[in-house]
Amino acid sequence: MITRYLPLLAASLRRKRLRTFFTLASIAVAFLLYGLADSMRHALQSGVDVAGADRLITMHKVSFTQLVPQSYENRIRAIDGVIEVTPQTWFGAWYRDERNQIPAFPAKPEAFLRMYAEYQIPEEQKQAWIADRSGILIGRALADLYGWKVGDKVPLRSAIWRQQDGSDAWDVTVRAIFDLPSGGDTRNIILHQDYFEEAKSVGKGLIGWYLVQIDDPNRAATVSRQIDVLFANSPAETKTSSERAMAQSFVNQVGNIGKILGAIVTAVFFTMLLVTANTMAQSVRERTNEIGVLKTLGFTNAGVLGMVLAESVLVTVIGGAIGLAAAWWLGVQFEPVFRQYLPGFQVPRDAIAMGVVYMFALGLVAGAVPAAQAMRLRIVEALRRD
Repeated sequence: MITRYLPLLAASLRRKRLRTFFTLASIAVAFLLYGLADSMRHALQSGVDVAGADRLITMHKVSFTQLVPQSYENRIRAIDGVIEVTPQTWFGAWYRDERNQIPAFPAKPEAFLRMYAEYQIPEEQKQAWIADRSGILIGRALADLYGWKVGDKVPLRSAIWRQQDGSDAWDVTVRAIFDLPSGGDTRNIILHQDYFEEAKSVGKGLIGWYLVQIDDPNRAATVSRQIDVLFANSPAETKTSSERAMAQSFVNQVGNIGKILGAIVTAVFFTMLLVTANTMAQSVRERTNEIGVLKTLGFTNAGVLGMVLAESVLVTVIGGAIGLAAAWWLGVQFEPVFRQYLPGFQVPRDAIAMGVVYMFALGLVAGAVPAAQAMRLRIVEALRRD
């Protein structure tokens, strides 16, 4: 239908070029905001989506900043259904500048690699990391960000942990780089737990939390209760939840992203609906005589209805396409910057698909009333108006 009326539609859009420009710009900005907002939702949610359903996190009941004893490990490992355990601690790492915070965690290499089988690491690098107590495993995004390569010595510093000589500098060597083919955060650093435990000056025998792998994800709630009951009434009571639930809780601290996105989209698109509907109504009023002439030349009421709706849809599709393309371009151009804070920041495919649906829906709804008025317009009344 749009192809059939394309010459007429082009002429109509050129009639008031400034008005057309501002209408397109408004729609483009609306879809730009939509694309960026959904990119943020995707970035925050991606960490939740890749979290393992068979992995639990056991931490202090008060907060993950409170430490728990290392002696808990063997007791957790003895629980029925637990197949692997490794301690972890927030290292508070930074590089060059304290603003360059890096997620870094000491862990037991062999246990960690068995639990995170999705980590893609060349076998020789994997063995080199296991063999070097001061070696580290880093993610591909982190390697690309700082230009680190296997074999590089990195002067990693910690805002929390100092070595026994009082220094906050930890000399480590990059021994392996991992990739995540399914997406997710690859900015992490994994250190050796033994190296960390021996070198740190305080907190001996204490760790931040435990990663626990179970044999059946359906028993996650049961195993979690067993772990917490085991340490009930102890000086360091625990709280155990699934890795996915923990990741979701961190996302929820930012707010309910789905509701925030929905509110933004609703408010922006409702405003654009009013703007587009007003533009189409003005366009139809200005062309009343032309519509009368078209009807005298044989255009049916359905044809006039389709022409006005096609014009409305064309405006929203052009503006929406520009806005989504701009959101995608920003994600590509600033990906190195966004990667440090929001890995996975990009306009997802489902958002693009929904964006196309919104474009057509917005165009049809905005043009419905003006199109109906044009369809009902009688030839005599149309030609009589100046």
